[in-house]
Formats: sequence, structure tokens, C-alpha cells
Amino acid sequence: MTTELLIDNRPCMVYAMPEPRCLVLTTLGAHERKDFETLAQMLTKHTSVPFVLAAFTVNDWEAELAPWADSALSQRPEVGTQAGATLDFVANALLPELQGLYGSLPVILGGYSLAGLFALWAAYQQPLFAAVAAASPSVWIRGWMPFVQSHALLAPNVYLSLGVKEEKTRNSALAQVGDNIRAYHDLLTRSLGEEHTALVWHNGGHFTDCTLRLAQALAWCINRITSL
Repeated sequence: MTTELLIDNRPCMVYAMPEPRCLVLTTLGAHERKDFETLAQMLTKHTSVPFVLAAFTVNDWEAELAPWADSALSQRPEVGTQAGATLDFVANALLPELQGLYGSLPVILGGYSLAGLFALWAAYQQPLFAAVAAASPSVWIRGWMPFVQSHALLAPNVYLSLGVKEEKTRNSALAQVGDNIRAYHDLLTRSLGEEHTALVWHNGGHFTDCTLRLAQALAWCINRITSL
């Protein structure tokens, strides 16, 4: 059943199953609102574990989710300045509200593209998440690999995915995504162990089967943390 909540003046959509065993958080951009129900239904087909799926509104994708500025992402001065505020909303408004409604459940944070990058970055900032699902994350952003090599990850499980065509681009910044995600997955495998991380390659490019791929990413995390 889907309901809409207003949490700290930010609209959120929530799909809650009876007796949930985990809390799944993701973003709700303008382009994602119409796909929320589809995502929830796809997720029920990829896991038998009952869950709560909550999506919080993001109005300015780049400004609210980018962990820092990168001219290849945007040259707007506000980009790279608001990710901390977004994470603060998740940690201090969204989670307390949802935990008050559904109990203290293990939390998964996931997203697609820049939202996937935000989910990964957030897991280096606070130890709130039992797993992170990053479908086609923007790990091509300037400084990502030095950042993850010099910071401690605070989540024990990470799922990554990428489309096989995503690195085949003339854009020199975006073309780094393949090498970066391979190197990042190697780093995660060494630090977390093979059973706690995955890198899945999908057919197509960045915009192929986005909702399905996010559902598969979130389902892997649900199944992983509830099988322990």
C-alpha cells in the first residue's frame, strides 16, 4: 500500500508491506515519481522478504545529491554544496519518522545514477546503513577514487551495477566510469569480502531499464542483510 507523507516539508512516498524486515530508502526525482509503484512491484518480484520502501523528494538533482563540485557534472555554483543537507534530512528527519512508524529496522539506501553516487558517499559519512544499492552510480566524478581510497566505508554491504555501453562514450569524463567502477569494486572486495559486494553488468547504456535495475540492486541488498 502506498501513502504520501510530508516529512520536514519534503514530500515522500511510502510503500509498506505487513511485518516488514527492512527499511529501503531511495530518491524521488520528478522523473521517478511516475515509476514509484512500478519499482515497488518489481521489488516484490525479486525478493520474498517484506519491506518498507520510502522515496524522498529531490527537486534539484545535481545540487542536492552531488557530494562536491565537478565541472563535468555542472558549472552551476550551487552544485556540490547541498549533499550534506540531504543526508542530514535522511538521518535526522526521514529515518526517525519512519522508524517511529515501522520500528527500528535495518536500513538500505539506494539510488540510480547520481543518486547512486550519493548513496555510496553517504555510507562514508554516517554508519546508518546496513547496505547500499548503487545502480549505474556516477563514479566517474572527479576525485571519487582518491576519496574512497582515503576514507573508511561505514556500510558492510554494497551492490554496484553498470550498463556495458556506459563507458563507450566520447565524453572523456563519463568514459572513466568503467575503469573506476572496476577499481572501486576491487577495493570493496578486499575490504568487505566477496560475499558482501557485487558488481553486475547489464546490457545497454545508462538509460536502459533503469527502474528494473534499481529494483534488482535493492533486492540484492534486502536478500543479503536478511539472510545473515
